[in-house]
Amino acid sequence: MSTQDQQTKLTIGLFGFGVVGEGLYKVLKHTPTLNAQIKKVCIKHPDKERNAPTELFTTDANLLLNDSDINVIIELIDDAEAAYEIVTTALRSKKAVVSANKKMIAEHMEEMIGIQQQFNVPFLYEAACCASIPIIRNLEEYYDNDLLQSISGVVNGSTNYILTKVFEEKKGFEEALLQAQAEGFAESNPALDVEGTDAVNKLSILLAHAYGIVTSPEKLIHTGIQNLQACDAIYAKEKCYEIKLIAQARKQHNGKVAAFVMPQFVEKNSQLFAVKNEYNGVVIESSLADKQFFYGKGAGGFPTASAVLSDLSALRYNYKYEYKKLNYQKPSSLEHDFYLKICISFNGLLQMLHERFDQITEWTSNEHRCRISGIIHFSKLLESNWWKQPNVSIILYPDAIIGHYEPKKAIITLPEPEFADA
Repeated sequence: MSTQDQQTKLTIGLFGFGVVGEGLYKVLKHTPTLNAQIKKVCIKHPDKERNAPTELFTTDANLLLNDSDINVIIELIDDAEAAYEIVTTALRSKKAVVSANKKMIAEHMEEMIGIQQQFNVPFLYEAACCASIPIIRNLEEYYDNDLLQSISGVVNGSTNYILTKVFEEKKGFEEALLQAQAEGFAESNPALDVEGTDAVNKLSILLAHAYGIVTSPEKLIHTGIQNLQACDAIYAKEKCYEIKLIAQARKQHNGKVAAFVMPQFVEKNSQLFAVKNEYNGVVIESSLADKQFFYGKGAGGFPTASAVLSDLSALRYNYKYEYKKLNYQKPSSLEHDFYLKICISFNGLLQMLHERFDQITEWTSNEHRCRISGIIHFSKLLESNWWKQPNVSIILYPDAIIGHYEPKKAIITLPEPEFADA
């Protein structure tokens, strides 16, 4: 595809006409300076009423993929397997591609990088991470050095919206989830949001651009907000914390990177404290610039469409990701040898294996719930799933990562447990 001239006409084949696809269609109608036009839209359900001319739509993907006039494919569907076929076919046909499918990109990142390089064609996906926040291109261009110390943030607008409604407006979890779906913030399969899958997919993508780490989401430990309890919110309020689902990666002293997705207590002095509803917030820390904060809407049709629009604009200059940390520097690798400061709450005193902690700093119990706070080695989470059991909630404390720690005997002795790993 030739997009070296700013005025190069972008003729678009669009896959998907949901909240984001329709948002993009409306935005393009009011952005004539972009010199971009949607020629055809491929949809799955032809009988569904849509706010666009009927002749614009088709159910035949080949009409878009084989059309020589179409030089840009935009993929905005929620089926990762179908998206993979669409994107790889388009790239091999030397069509530029813009995608928002974070699951597909995260699971096939290594292959996608190879196809881009083989066919010398742009594949942009700013909309796959944090919607309206231009985080990928900033990592690629502004932080194209080895001075990046950490990246952390609220990267899933749906869970943040739910947490806001549950903990501040006292809505029930199911009610808040249904409201998030009605607003177009939640995935069609809400488990991808609430169980942290969406956030870990995004973290996987960000790792490639931040540290040159190309890894499967399955290799990153994560959990979501599905097991959080009302008592967790009460405890957080007592400590003047907010609870957020945080994706984070931090470079350790040995150059390796600790990375995971978990709920976390956030202090008032953190930039993430005031990130509410469907908004996302990302804090980037570098050796020279200290901390910088990116904030914007992380879900919804128009915010996501704005990221797609930005990628379209970049295609006028034939912009491509260079994956500088991967190709021009020595890539980092994942680190598992570190400790975390965590809070675990659970039903029943004998349910928790207290010897897993390297140090217990606080323990409380009543007839309904028990809570243990302390320090634990990351490997004890990585190698088992006891902390993912129903009714067991895990929340990290602020500044949770401890690179070096001298283990101490637990300061509280509990009865021998009867609960074993699932």
